[in-house]
Amino acid sequence: MTPADSVLGPIARAGIGAAARPRVSFEFSPPKTPEAEETLWEAIRRLEPLDPTFVSVTYGAGGSTRDRTHRTVLRMLKETTLKPAAHLTCVEASRGEVDEVIRDYWDAGIRHIVALRGDPPGQIGGAYAPRADGYANATELTSGIRAIGDFEVSVGLYPHVHPESPSIDHDIDVLKAKVDAGATRAITQFFFDLEGFLRFMDRVRKAGVTIPISPGIMPVTNFKGLKKMAGPIGIQLPAWLGNLFDGLDKDPETRRLLACSVATEMCARLAEEGFSDFHFYTLNRADLTYAICRVLGVREPETPKEAAA
Repeated sequence: MTPADSVLGPIARAGIGAAARPRVSFEFSPPKTPEAEETLWEAIRRLEPLDPTFVSVTYGAGGSTRDRTHRTVLRMLKETTLKPAAHLTCVEASRGEVDEVIRDYWDAGIRHIVALRGDPPGQIGGAYAPRADGYANATELTSGIRAIGDFEVSVGLYPHVHPESPSIDHDIDVLKAKVDAGATRAITQFFFDLEGFLRFMDRVRKAGVTIPISPGIMPVTNFKGLKKMAGPIGIQLPAWLGNLFDGLDKDPETRRLLACSVATEMCARLAEEGFSDFHFYTLNRADLTYAICRVLGVREPETPKEAAA
């Protein structure tokens, strides 16, 4: 790094373009209305040219969006160049019912599943009680998926102590069990404590976990909504983040600029720390994710006309 470069921040340093292109993935949610479906597909079409490693489609609490998730994934498979991954949970379903969904995905050509325990219906962060005839947790679900087909299986990971866990060491043991069951990748929950995340990742790697781990990035423009989302799952929001959004309830444009700035700086810092996989919780919007990817060096390929200009 030259003396001139050292005074630049991580975003400006990323613009120098020395780092290799990272791998990115995008998460979408199945739409509930025709208007929401139009918004979703606008986002998909905008992000598709960035050639993500995969895109995932969520599965509502208690499997409440099972059919819509299935339809969205199949449409992606048929109408885009994307590699869709379907979320799957083991809530409110027997092993036989879950296995049927897994086989349906395999028969449809889906080769990647995001295996999650899931939340009770309508109770994000609520107490979980497995069915006696169902999969007890994501580790069992991962094993069940791999027994049915040679899927790539991504699993979730909290970058801090899970709300139901006694310690980080226990969380790491659970992750290792998921890997032993066949997990090929982990995706973290969103976070804002960057230094805490880096310390956590050091412990994970020292424990011998070698699978790719994608930091989960959520560029949220609505701080009140973020607090409502983060509280039940035990994610601590730093005071500085609240201060940035204070007094902007009626100023959505400034909130968008701040959200993009915060998320982009986090990603640029993580890239400097050697991270090469990023998973974006898009909330079915493309603009902020697209801008962050550009800073990371993830761009659409030039057209022949542009290359000649």
